[in-house]
Amino acid sequence: MSLPHAILTALLEKPSSGLELARRFDKSIGYFWSATHQQIYRELGKLEQAGLIRALPAAAPARGQKKEYEVLPAGRAALTAWVAEAGDPRPVREPLLLRMRAAAVVGTAGLAEELRRHLELHRRQLAEYRAIEERDFPPERDSEEDRLRHAVLRGGIGLETFWTEWLTETLAVVGEREED
Repeated sequence: MSLPHAILTALLEKPSSGLELARRFDKSIGYFWSATHQQIYRELGKLEQAGLIRALPAAAPARGQKKEYEVLPAGRAALTAWVAEAGDPRPVREPLLLRMRAAAVVGTAGLAEELRRHLELHRRQLAEYRAIEERDFPPERDSEEDRLRHAVLRGGIGLETFWTEWLTETLAVVGEREED
């Protein structure tokens, strides 16, 4: 996935200013694809230059007014083509897993604390995802769009569930090893 596709998706859901996009990234898309405000603004400029989006005309010109963007037909076509492209899974690049490998060589001093910290972070994220699911996906919300959005959220719930279970098991392993 790339930032331009994430922005096109968000703008198709709702035309927005750069600031509104950044806020929406912080609250939704950012759970699985993060971007800084600078990256979003820079990409908006590139997408506009490429003719994939445009700034909506302002009702009354005003200095310092926020530009609101919408997706043009070429942007929708580009996103549609991207959705249909084949893409291979990416290898996991998780520094914590590398730390574990290093700990096997140099010892586990401090590792349990870091594992507990990660466990707490993943528990919080899991709780947040479950709260979003309860709030935003009641059984009566059953449109195709809602089912697809819910599937993305369930993927996040599954990943956080995996991490909390794995970290709990791994803490037991590290605890056993530290006692040796």
